[in-house]
Amino acid sequence: MNANYCPLDYTMNLIGTKWKPIVLFHLLEGAERSGVLQKKVPGISNKMFTQTVRELEKDGLISRKIYPVVPPKVEYALTARGKSLEAILKSLDQWGIEDKKAF
Repeated sequence: MNANYCPLDYTMNLIGTKWKPIVLFHLLEGAERSGVLQKKVPGISNKMFTQTVRELEKDGLISRKIYPVVPPKVEYALTARGKSLEAILKSLDQWGIEDKKAF
């Protein structure tokens, strides 16, 4: 392993944008259709949603299933690698709940 390797830097590069943890968190409940998932992420634009799910898919954290129907149906789900982030995501959510109460 590289002497300059930082595990936190590695992790943050995978999930550290504004939107990635939120998308991942909402997929903890199970697979979601694209439009439903996007509505669960308040304030995200179509462009950012598309970019975010593409990056998460490229990094192997989510999978995309396309159904051959009209209109097109796309569903996203966590991969095993994505599911391995469950404890981290739930801890961040709980910290936010507690910190919000304190202020």
